[in-house]
Amino acid sequence: MNEESEILVSVPPAMALAFSDCEPHLAEDIHAFSDPESLPLGSGGGTAHVLARGWEKLSDPSTPFTQWLQASRKIIIHGGGQSRRLPSYAPAGKLFIPIPAFRWTRGHRVDQNLLELQRPLLEALASHADPISRVLIASGDVLLRTSGNALPPLPSADVVMLGLWTRPEEAQDFGVMFCDRQDPGRLICFEQKPTPDRIRELARDYLFMIDVGVWLLSEKAVRCLMRRSGMGDDGNPFDGGETSPYELYGSWALHLGDEAIEPDDEISDLSVSVVPIPEGEFYHFGTSRDVIRSLYRLQNLVVDQTRLGAQGVQPHPRQFVQNAVFDFPLRQEENHTLWIENSTISSDWSLASQHVLTGIPDNDWDIALDAGTCLDFVPIREDSFAIRFYGMDDPFRGPLGNPATLWLGKSACAWLEARGLAVSDVGDPDEDIQQARLFPILKREEISSEWIQWLVSSEPIQSEALRSQWLKAERESSAVLNSSANLQRLYAQRRSRLAQSLPRMAENAARSMFYKLDLANTAAIYASQELELPPAPSASQAEPLIEMHDRMFRAAVMRSKDEKQADALEAEAFTILRETVVGRVAQTPVTPSCQLLEDQIVWGRCPVRLDIAGGWTDTPPYCYEFGGRVVNVAVDMNGQPPIQVFARLSEKPELVIRSIDQGLEERISDYDGLEHYEHLASGFAVARAAFALSGFHPRFNGGQFSSLREQLEAFGGGIELSMLAAVPKGSGLGASSILSASILGTLADMSGLSWDHYEIMGRTTALEQLLTSGGGWQDQIGGLLYGAKLIETRPGLNQSPTIRWLPNRFFTNPENRASLLLYYTGVTRVAHSILGEIVRGIFLNSGKQLDIIRDLGRNADFAYDAIQQDDFHGFAEAIRRNWALNQALDSGTNVPEVQAVIDQCGSDLAACKLLGAGGGGYLLIVAHDPDAAQRLQTRLEQSPQNARARFVDFSISETGLQTTRS
Repeated sequence: MNEESEILVSVPPAMALAFSDCEPHLAEDIHAFSDPESLPLGSGGGTAHVLARGWEKLSDPSTPFTQWLQASRKIIIHGGGQSRRLPSYAPAGKLFIPIPAFRWTRGHRVDQNLLELQRPLLEALASHADPISRVLIASGDVLLRTSGNALPPLPSADVVMLGLWTRPEEAQDFGVMFCDRQDPGRLICFEQKPTPDRIRELARDYLFMIDVGVWLLSEKAVRCLMRRSGMGDDGNPFDGGETSPYELYGSWALHLGDEAIEPDDEISDLSVSVVPIPEGEFYHFGTSRDVIRSLYRLQNLVVDQTRLGAQGVQPHPRQFVQNAVFDFPLRQEENHTLWIENSTISSDWSLASQHVLTGIPDNDWDIALDAGTCLDFVPIREDSFAIRFYGMDDPFRGPLGNPATLWLGKSACAWLEARGLAVSDVGDPDEDIQQARLFPILKREEISSEWIQWLVSSEPIQSEALRSQWLKAERESSAVLNSSANLQRLYAQRRSRLAQSLPRMAENAARSMFYKLDLANTAAIYASQELELPPAPSASQAEPLIEMHDRMFRAAVMRSKDEKQADALEAEAFTILRETVVGRVAQTPVTPSCQLLEDQIVWGRCPVRLDIAGGWTDTPPYCYEFGGRVVNVAVDMNGQPPIQVFARLSEKPELVIRSIDQGLEERISDYDGLEHYEHLASGFAVARAAFALSGFHPRFNGGQFSSLREQLEAFGGGIELSMLAAVPKGSGLGASSILSASILGTLADMSGLSWDHYEIMGRTTALEQLLTSGGGWQDQIGGLLYGAKLIETRPGLNQSPTIRWLPNRFFTNPENRASLLLYYTGVTRVAHSILGEIVRGIFLNSGKQLDIIRDLGRNADFAYDAIQQDDFHGFAEAIRRNWALNQALDSGTNVPEVQAVIDQCGSDLAACKLLGAGGGGYLLIVAHDPDAAQRLQTRLEQSPQNARARFVDFSISETGLQTTRS
């Protein structure tokens, strides 16, 4: 299992104190710390400081620092700093910039922030790191994405630096890593913000990548950094004293590489490896303009309109409005480059372009803003606001009295002069503008349109009263506002604005993101704010998927109010799903016609499947909205196909169903006897549903017959069906679905229905919906088709799979085969309840679940590549990843009895996973080599966990489903 990680974030001092109040769901497992207010520590010193404070807060006092470091990986995300070029989010830190849901995805929270979007990839990188890596460091104003397949394992080195390929003109604003052309992972040197000419000069001999601010450090590297930052590196980090300022990227990095720019005996001795992010994307959130630019790129990342729905037909404009009561009539061209958040903007305002408007309270103001003007209302104490006004590109840097120092996009001196003020009215001319007391603090009732207009206009009216008001007002600097903001008030206003904006979004659900949001999160907001449920989707909106999401959302809102109504609404969602799947089959009725002689028997036999990677992506409704991708293998057990079905004619016009393995028999003489498929415990629900779907029921044969007796007489007699499932119940081998497919295939052969494997797959999916057990398509297609394969489907209700075959030799190669074991744990599990929980999460667009299932799909690609390349270690890694993801998706996947088996395997185990939905059944074991497999097998056979536990021989099926006649 992959190692757990702890997340530690550096934030501004005010946010460190208010973190648990403002971000309670993040504070459950993320720990926030701040640099000393009077001593900016830089990225290196800040890393050392966070580690030291983390050890102090999170470990027992007797635990040495290095032991705490080894206990779990630490992810450190730096989100402190003064944020001069993004003042609106300086008090809380850039990590907590509210980020709108991306229109091309599902599962984003309506109240999400940058940290929540950063977290999944950073955790994935940490989990894929080599055991030597103990600390991952990341920049808090950057969002990294990878659109490629699953991440590769990361190398073993003291310093692992992640990079992106780019052009010299783009690289000049970042740290640049120059690498060996023959060995791209080998760092030659690191330069901080080199010029394009310098990059081109070195590019003649070296490859280059930009540093994306994500590094992995070994314990050796961490201890080195602690010492350079003035701290102890072993037992107690405070033994060395308080942290000293030190730069990670601007200083430490210059000592790294084979030909370091500034060689250093200790630092240059660290081993370094550079890794490009596969198909990586880099989005910067360092400035006001960066926020808008990056989100514009992200919102328009997907241009395939079939994936966007109605709300995505037009490209997203450079306009972002969220958590706001907004009534101004926007125009795309005139009002471009716009960011409005946590604000009230009425139709009386006059907006131009290039505005960042944040924190603006309820108002009736009539204000006209020049292009480039930004307003930030900072809550101070319990009843006041500071009005921070500035220009979109103001750097908030430079002496106030210097004519070159900008404010509102022009000289700060010019602003003062235009209002009859002098620099001396503010303070020291040599004082940095970030420290200058420019921003008035007033109570809400003291703020007027005229006052704000005078503050922000490029040509203010001449008013002694307004000038006097500014001079007499309490004022503070941007730096002080950042540390004195009342963040609880700021967040309370944001939550209130969000609650006001959600109903508008819901009313326009057909053209908004509403049903693509994380609906569990949205339902919690509706319930906590006691919002009225939105109108049900209209007839024009009533696509089945929208209806399913709507019912489950309503159920989630009602859960805390009326449990019965919530259960009824949830049942409606599952019913709509069932009818959507079954209805498509019912639209193409079939008429069975006997193709057997009276003494013939049809014999169907089918392998079971071992699911290797990608399971759950095939489950409706996930596959309908995202498509599915699964790698699995059809196998015989102990030399035989374990699923077998026999069918023959009988004289009496009735259906006789026998279970050979259960020793049971059932006789059905009318259509009513074929119904009630949901009674799974009867033992014959699968067969009854299969008969119905094969045309022996009016719903699926077009109602051609008045009774089953009449239909069977026309057919030529009754049918005797015998079934054998030679695997234990709850095996995880897909036996139930494969038995369903085998019955359908056998009856199709007997009845002349000419169904191919894909039709049988679709009808098996419908059969499982009739049984109310749900389920995806991978089990049946995994057994129906021979050998190893990657099975893919595209989004849409018509799940027609594409098959990419894999070489069976990977599994038949003697060394690989001897290292792969199939072990029945003796623990029985039923997937029905697990499946219901997962499907409920998919209906609600649970962001966490959707992310995990997406990663399961990516792991299918990783497994496919490993098998295709005969990479046994890569195959083991794919199994490891899938097992970790399955456990993350469902905590009940790995029960204690199974973990006891895994523990017994010891160090001979390379990887393992329970097959199917988990909770019991068969365990696929990957040993390091044949000798390890032999030792492992001996241990488990000598000390089994229970009387049923055993190893079972398996072999690759070369046939899939076969039907033959006697």
